[in-house]
Amino acid sequence: MEDADSSHQEYIIRREVLDESRLDVVAQKGKWTHKPTVGERMKEMLRCSVPRLKDIVLTWIPVLAWLPKYPFRENIIGDLISGCSVGIMHLPQGMAYALLASLRPVLGLYSSLYPVLVYFIFGTSRHISVGTFAVISIMVGSVTEKLAPDSSFYVNGTNGTEGLDITARDSYRTQVACSLTVLAGIFQILLGVVRFGFVVTYLSEPLVRGYTTASACHVCVSQLKYLFGVTPDRFTGPLSLIYVVGATIITYFCGLRSEYLVDVVGEIPSGLKVPRAPDTTLFSKIIGDAFAVAIVGYAISISLGKTFGLKHGYKVDSNQELVAIGLCNAIGGFFRCYAVTSSLSRSLVQESTGGKTQVAGVVSSVIVLITVLKIGSLFEDLPKAVLSTIVFVNLKGMFKQFMDVPLLWRTNKVDLLVWLVTFVSTILLNLDMGLAVSIGFSILTVIFKTQLPRYSILGNVPGTDLYLDIEAYKEAKEIPGIKIFRSSATINFTNSEMYLESLQEKVSPSWFIFSFSDLICADKEKCMFKLNNRKNSQNGMVLSVTSTVPNLSGKGHVNWAYHADRITSDSDSDTYEDITAVSQSVEEWKNSNCRSGTHSIILDVSMTSSVDTVTVNTLKNIFRDFGDVGVAIYLAGCQGCVVEQMERANFFSESIPKNLLFVSVHDAVLHILEKQEKVEIDLPYDTQM
Repeated sequence: MEDADSSHQEYIIRREVLDESRLDVVAQKGKWTHKPTVGERMKEMLRCSVPRLKDIVLTWIPVLAWLPKYPFRENIIGDLISGCSVGIMHLPQGMAYALLASLRPVLGLYSSLYPVLVYFIFGTSRHISVGTFAVISIMVGSVTEKLAPDSSFYVNGTNGTEGLDITARDSYRTQVACSLTVLAGIFQILLGVVRFGFVVTYLSEPLVRGYTTASACHVCVSQLKYLFGVTPDRFTGPLSLIYVVGATIITYFCGLRSEYLVDVVGEIPSGLKVPRAPDTTLFSKIIGDAFAVAIVGYAISISLGKTFGLKHGYKVDSNQELVAIGLCNAIGGFFRCYAVTSSLSRSLVQESTGGKTQVAGVVSSVIVLITVLKIGSLFEDLPKAVLSTIVFVNLKGMFKQFMDVPLLWRTNKVDLLVWLVTFVSTILLNLDMGLAVSIGFSILTVIFKTQLPRYSILGNVPGTDLYLDIEAYKEAKEIPGIKIFRSSATINFTNSEMYLESLQEKVSPSWFIFSFSDLICADKEKCMFKLNNRKNSQNGMVLSVTSTVPNLSGKGHVNWAYHADRITSDSDSDTYEDITAVSQSVEEWKNSNCRSGTHSIILDVSMTSSVDTVTVNTLKNIFRDFGDVGVAIYLAGCQGCVVEQMERANFFSESIPKNLLFVSVHDAVLHILEKQEKVEIDLPYDTQM
């Protein structure tokens, strides 16, 4: 049996200590690639040639790229079986989800037909099934019921009673749903054309799962009215399809509709309707809802598409998917379809039954088309309660997402908070406002993370070039005279002040550095003064003396400049005595600190990806203020883009030369030790691990 230690690999590095200036020479820094200008990019975009035209067409219409190469013998059987299976699922789901949208069930069948054909042409995922989906349906339903409530369609009957004009109500709700769908599709197309597919990254997984779980609760509540009409037993297992069929037959032959007023699907007209333009006057009333539907629909679709793409090893273009789903909605809205997206249950069936391409989607559309043209009337006496039961069964996966709560409690409480806020806000504020609140809160968590980074002092693991948090690793030891400070987040204007305060607290708890007219104090008894001579037109040279007493908590100081009796003096002799005392105190403090305390501070900025003006000024102040008391400041781990930004911001000067930047913390430490001639600790130039 091999020894356990034999599995550990070792490597030895021998190179010179590199600061940023030397790195530029050794690595031969330069612009070896030409970055095209805006004019050159525009010229390239407008350039017209046959190969470029072909690339554009194949990019925007992906079916032309893959269909001519379709391996018929290998894929056709799997696509046929998969398409038939998904097509059978489309029928009950389409009609059931149309009820969620407060629309006639036949519109669900239309939404399972036209958008699938459009996605076949423009989509890039091979496995997702586009069509009706519970979450999008309930979002559409909230809009249709808001703009076309039942109360607006009551009419006086012949005998003085009021009756609901269902025909007029359903017709107007169809107009609202189609207009909403077209507008959502336009939003998606525009976002895709401007390459805005990354917008979905603001919808984190906990947010999406919390949102869909809350949406499932809305779906359940919306179906109670159908379930209270009749409560059939829930059938599961191999014969569940037969038991549904059985419920339809019993309802028809036993006359449940006439005897017990059981609500059924109703008329399903045969044939296809001619396209009709949406009512654009409704756009101003539904613009916010349309944008919410566009974002949520795309988020669901791209998440499923990316999942299947990674599993089967092909690329799903996020921007083209945005365009494809947008075209599904924009075109479908003209044919009485309502907003669609991909369905998890149907997509899993399409993949598991052998589907390889979107040819399976065409096959499923043929089944739906046959139903609409020839056999739709067979579903007219299907009780709506049965469709509601189908909805509940399909929501099973969403309700399982409640198990996210204990999991997130153990793994990440911030994600748990996002999940809970999303769920509660969506339940209480409805779907559109709940989504807005959820996104806002999710962005706030990111901001708070940058505002509350972890600041740490690093120590060296003996015999290596590793520098770790001394509070987390027992073997990490501080190097005498050197403080290594690191922030876990990038430094920017939102946290630069906190960075400076934490640096003062962790690096020098017994003395504090203040900029401008603030002063340095070693202890309460012995204060040092920084004098600022200012020209006064009346009295000539006026001496302004300020002093500070440290706050032992490390969070502030007392400025005696506000106490006139402690700082004013009309005597020239008093002034010269103060100047002499200050000069002597500063020199004594510098000498004592250099002999016994910290002489060098290394700022590990490897986590910083960019710097703004505030960050540059903060770093300049750190170099200046610590330099005033004889403490050298070094930067380590600067990324190339950060160095370039510093150069453009005029960060480097005679007082802050570029050779104070080192490629790593280890390089900076070796440079300091060589400079101080203190290389007696176990810190080899040849690092063996």
